[in-house]
Amino acid sequence: MSTAFISHPDCQRHEMGAGHPECPQRLAAIEDWLIGTGLDVALQRYDAASVDLAAVERAHSHHHVAHLRDLLESLAATGESRALDPDTIANPYTWSATLRAAGAAVQATDLVLDGQVENAFCSVRPPGHHATRDQAMGFCFFNNVAIAARHALDRRGLRRVAVVDFDVHHGNGTEDILAGDERVLMVGIFQHPLYPYSGAVPKGENMINLPVPAYTKGGEVREMIEAMWMPALEEFRPEMIFISAGFDAHRDDDLGQLGLTEADYEWITLRVMDVARRHAKGRIVSCLEGGYHLGALARSVGVHLRALAGL
Repeated sequence: MSTAFISHPDCQRHEMGAGHPECPQRLAAIEDWLIGTGLDVALQRYDAASVDLAAVERAHSHHHVAHLRDLLESLAATGESRALDPDTIANPYTWSATLRAAGAAVQATDLVLDGQVENAFCSVRPPGHHATRDQAMGFCFFNNVAIAARHALDRRGLRRVAVVDFDVHHGNGTEDILAGDERVLMVGIFQHPLYPYSGAVPKGENMINLPVPAYTKGGEVREMIEAMWMPALEEFRPEMIFISAGFDAHRDDDLGQLGLTEADYEWITLRVMDVARRHAKGRIVSCLEGGYHLGALARSVGVHLRALAGL
């Protein structure tokens, strides 16, 4: 089983200030874990390409793309930083990192659909699942997974794709973009109430949202996924699966209060792979979202990648 690992140094140059949890060290921790465990030699590495803005506009409005481009290019020219909201801050390297992060997701989609690899993991930042059609928010500028999903549908001719989101925070941006698109089934599980304080009532019939209270543990999450996600995914028969892979539901992560462990992330990955094997020729593209305890993040990505690679 071949697995692509896509990243780029530009993704570590985007910084949002001292003490910000969404920091460059996240990607460094993943790299260190892969090298330390020897897992890196089992992956096919690719440098992320910059995304074509035409691909971005399949998920985002022209106004949002143009406004963000103008703002971030101006910061690159002046060397300044600017807060878009209290949580989301851009520096001179944010534009290049944003283009690489979205580009990695599109590149991964093409690699998988062209049969060069069976699945792919995008170790990129900024993350994407809070970015709505018209707004950057929650550490996110462009919605990497939504852009890739629309690329698979609109440019590569797929008829049905699924989005799986297991970040501790609701993927409100992905829902905003994809709700009502009958070609997409989105399944998500997240702590509620918690930022962005949404998701309890889905925006579309193609959304299966599982809000869970604080301190829910892995066993309960598995039961809910088995009962609610799996039948829907089986019935939908996706031709490709995209994963918003947030690891901040880990019990060690301070940005949430759920109780998942590495074993739970491995189990979720394997269950998604079961669906992909039956209906999607094994085709999965996974994109990093949250995960802010560096040790827990690295270990959790490690088991996710081991599962994807069949190790």
